[in-house]
Amino acid sequence: MFYQPSRGEMGDQARRASVQGKSVHGLGACVALALKQRAQDQGLKEAGIVCQSNRTARRCSIGLVALAGLSLAVACDTQQDRAAAPAEPAVQAEGRVDVLARFLALEPAGPEDSVVAEVGTTVIYASDVRGEIAARSLHDHPANVAPSDPVFQQVLSELTEQRLLALEALRRGMDRDIEARRRLAAAEERILGNILVETVVANSITDEAIERIYQEQNRLAPRLEEVRASHILVTTREEAEEVARLLAEGEDFAQLARQVSQDPGTRLDGGDLGYFTRDGMVQAFSRQAFATETGETSEPFQTDYGWHVLRVTDRRVQPRPGLESLRGNIVRFLTLEGIQTLLDTVRQTYPVTRSGVPAPAQIRAPGPVPPGDPEESGEEEPDDMDADEADAPEEMPQR
Repeated sequence: MFYQPSRGEMGDQARRASVQGKSVHGLGACVALALKQRAQDQGLKEAGIVCQSNRTARRCSIGLVALAGLSLAVACDTQQDRAAAPAEPAVQAEGRVDVLARFLALEPAGPEDSVVAEVGTTVIYASDVRGEIAARSLHDHPANVAPSDPVFQQVLSELTEQRLLALEALRRGMDRDIEARRRLAAAEERILGNILVETVVANSITDEAIERIYQEQNRLAPRLEEVRASHILVTTREEAEEVARLLAEGEDFAQLARQVSQDPGTRLDGGDLGYFTRDGMVQAFSRQAFATETGETSEPFQTDYGWHVLRVTDRRVQPRPGLESLRGNIVRFLTLEGIQTLLDTVRQTYPVTRSGVPAPAQIRAPGPVPPGDPEESGEEEPDDMDADEADAPEEMPQR
């Protein structure tokens, strides 16, 4: 639970942030906005906060690390030993390892990786910027984004500001707070879990696996009959009969549909409904369409939408969808299946014990009604029945 500290509890830095509108409450809302945007941008990858709508939202992208300690710092008394801490965090201090310092002391991704910014004694590599660009889907080819590219420079600025806030949070010792350590551990847990999924699951989703699922679905999925029909919709039976008469006299169906049909979705297309299966239309319409021969025109018939006259223009067996049209669904299926398989495997290594909690009364299934209980069964107990007789069990039937 965050609270707004009094003026006396804030240090100079906190007061300046408050004047600029960066209160604890505002920063919390900012990070919530950023997390919502990140939920749209990330697939199986874990990355930093993403906000692209405006400058305020962009500032959200640098708030996550600071939020872990800022709200705690302004809510607690400023400690003298924190103020006297070194300008930059040491990886090893007081017998502990600073979590953020461990992540900040990174090595280049490869021999071609270059330093693009120095923040204190820490560095930001080009691979860090390109990785963030890829996570946010800001460029079609993130690996080829040049440092001079505006997108590269924008993301680099955000990562620099994020690094500045993280270093300051460490200088103040905010990572030592129990709540901060819990949040840092939770973030690391999510990232490590996603890395495991990316490594084990995503790497197993190959073109061969996708092709295998596609062929299997084609083999199992039924191929239904489809008809293609056009219709003219009017209000009354008399109007439908007049439409049928004009068609019988040779009036062009599409032209007549454009003139009199009251279906706005098909009128401009000459009444064409395209291909559909028996379940693709309301029952009365499908029944009439599938009972009409190809090239023939139906008698007027009624549905809940009005009176129709239809003409069947084609019949076919439903074609199989192409691989590319199903690729996205197949990848999602394989991903979920792979995650479940991975979880089933690791559960055998790490036993899980959960404390039992009874289900709420409102979702419990009703128990069996005791026989002979008038209050539960709704039956009245006979007045002349003796209590002993009422409690006596029935005799077992003879075989």
